[in-house]
Amino acid sequence: MRNLEIFDSTLRDGAQARNISFTVEDKLNIVRALDALGVRYIEAGNPTSNPKDLEFFTRAALLHLQNAELVAFGSTRHRERTPQDDPLLQRLLGAGTGTVAIFGKSSELHAREVLGVSLEENLHMIEETVRYCVQNGKQIIFDGEHFFDGYKQNPDYAMRTLQAAASAGAMRLVLCDTNGGCFPDEIAEITGKAVARFGGVVGIHCHDDMGCAVAGSLMAVGAGAVQVQGTFIGFGERCGNANLSAVIPSLQLKRGYACIPEGQLCELTATARYVAEVANIVLPSQLPYVGASAFAHKGGMHIDGVTKLRSSFEHVDPASVGNERDLLLSEMSGRTSLLHKIRAFAPGLRKDSAQVAQLMDILKGLEFEGYQFESASASFELVVLRHLELFSSPYRVELFRIVGEQADKQESKLSSAIVKVQVGERSEITAAEGQGPVNALDKALRKALEVFYPEIRDIRLVDYKVRVMEPQRATAAKVRVFIETTDGAASWTTVGVSTDIINASFKALTDSMDYKLYRSAKGL
Repeated sequence: MRNLEIFDSTLRDGAQARNISFTVEDKLNIVRALDALGVRYIEAGNPTSNPKDLEFFTRAALLHLQNAELVAFGSTRHRERTPQDDPLLQRLLGAGTGTVAIFGKSSELHAREVLGVSLEENLHMIEETVRYCVQNGKQIIFDGEHFFDGYKQNPDYAMRTLQAAASAGAMRLVLCDTNGGCFPDEIAEITGKAVARFGGVVGIHCHDDMGCAVAGSLMAVGAGAVQVQGTFIGFGERCGNANLSAVIPSLQLKRGYACIPEGQLCELTATARYVAEVANIVLPSQLPYVGASAFAHKGGMHIDGVTKLRSSFEHVDPASVGNERDLLLSEMSGRTSLLHKIRAFAPGLRKDSAQVAQLMDILKGLEFEGYQFESASASFELVVLRHLELFSSPYRVELFRIVGEQADKQESKLSSAIVKVQVGERSEITAAEGQGPVNALDKALRKALEVFYPEIRDIRLVDYKVRVMEPQRATAAKVRVFIETTDGAASWTTVGVSTDIINASFKALTDSMDYKLYRSAKGL
């Protein structure tokens, strides 16, 4: 297999995404996860930009990484300073990393209009900065910012910026599609020209403003790039960066590139979910390879085909990237689909068994009431387990009560909830306040159950959705509530239906707790 360097920029480019804010501990945890996966370089931020990054580099120096190398990130020297007199460059060198990524302008337009320097002075800034860093013992990765736009404006000058970095000792010359506006065929053509001139030192850095960042990265590798930069699950400034959780398996499984150690590819999905958890976002279900829907099948023909011949509707084995097949249940599904779905946790059933027929009737009845299990596989699993007497809730909710009060000038409504649960001969009654009745109910139920089941402390709600199913009935309409829960290692979705939104939420909440207790009992 041919080696390909993976350069992850989640902690720098990814941190520039909307609603993303990493603590120092978050960044250290992501470094550990990416190192365990086998990523080659981890760009950890700019030590000159804020005190948090300075603290990170101090603590990161104590990490014992097995696969990855941390990279500090910064710019070429200030236009009015020498490298020796530039305090930001001095701090960059003091970050303690053996490798430093330096970005400079590869666009004539940006050199003149953004930096406000002559074209020759921009070349001097690149060359002097890189040479100074190399002389101070650093390996330099040069990021040619706006390279593709610059090449289309003035190809000779764009190439001269790379030459300036190469002449000064840069070990990698990375071509950046900073605006994310290049078509993949353009990226392939221009990358090929850079490779023809500079050889096997060229890298690629694509943004996703046209939805082409992964495609552009793959095309660049085909044209000879030896390093791919991106963020692990694609989030970043504006529309994000090349999604490395798609780049890595595509090149490793389909093109014979060694991106990460071969035995680690099966950890791809778990790592993606962990990074999303640390970033406090919901991992998009439609992400290739690692998303919950990446290997989900709903249509009867698709389900029949994939169970007979995996490759008929799956381009890779889900297990190769640590994911799993999901056969979705809906009005289009039949007894065969149901059987395949339940055999994972209740093996031994036959298609013509009475229990399967009974389950079909139960599920159809629940769907008639408004339940939808396609997006709530945990609730579906609990229905099956309870019917087969493989699981029963170890607690009983004896009562719950909601109290809501709001003063005229109060901006947010505080609600209180009281919950009483019984476990065996013991009872526990607790109360909690929350931002609204569902939040209060969740807190109170959790407090009561934690007395008996400490593992409940590990879970938290990450998503809450309400669907009105009979809008013509206005406030008397039936509602469907979906709740997504995670314990950090896995996530699951439950559903509740009622004409009362609190009751619907409560059904979804108790299913969520039950599913965690079931997983714990199974050692999951």
